[in-house]
Amino acid sequence: MKKLTFLILIISHLSAFAQVGIGTTVVDPSAILQIESTEKGILYPSMTTLERNLLVLPANGLLIYNTDTNSFDCNRGTPAIPNWTSVHNKLPTTSYSWQSAKYSNSDITTNINPTTAIDLPVFGNEEWNDNSSLFSVTANTITIGEPGRYKININVSMVSTSTQARKAPEIYLTLNNVAIQSIASTGYMRRNNGHENSSLHLNEVLELNATDVLAVKIVGAGNGNSAVLRSNGSSNFYIEKVF
Repeated sequence: MKKLTFLILIISHLSAFAQVGIGTTVVDPSAILQIESTEKGILYPSMTTLERNLLVLPANGLLIYNTDTNSFDCNRGTPAIPNWTSVHNKLPTTSYSWQSAKYSNSDITTNINPTTAIDLPVFGNEEWNDNSSLFSVTANTITIGEPGRYKININVSMVSTSTQARKAPEIYLTLNNVAIQSIASTGYMRRNNGHENSSLHLNEVLELNATDVLAVKIVGAGNGNSAVLRSNGSSNFYIEKVF
């Protein structure tokens, strides 16, 4: 009975003044409803993605909290053709954001133009690591310590070590040993007339989970003649947590 009385009072107030203030007696002229509190928040309807998708003719602008993705979802489409979109970044911001690590090569003898892909030996030197619990290197792989969005830059400098004229190394990223995203390729490297040097560059932004393992694979995409990393520290791997 008390709840019904309270609801009637709210409706009556809306009808009389077209504005309602909860926790305040001063309502901004542009607001039909203004809520203020220093002790409590507003709890929106919560549902799974499946439950959200079963809503019948959801209004444009309808807002729900998605318990599958831990995000607020808004229908930016029409009732007949909903377009549910997360209205905020679902990835948690932590003190780890903007921390980074950079590594470079110490290996200058491994053939980096093999017929079968190998992990690029680019983690020999630690230039810096802002947080060893966020970035952990084992051999030629790096493990992520927290979910988030990460920026990755890879630079590879190479030199031919065979007398044969042509070779074509290329690199790509693997996530948990599965190839993902872009590929960087040299085309042909030529040893003739002193043209024995080349480089590869790859930039990516990835959403990663805790315990994900990244590696840079390198493989000979063309002729199988040999090449190595050009000199100590000439190739590097940089990673930064941006969210």
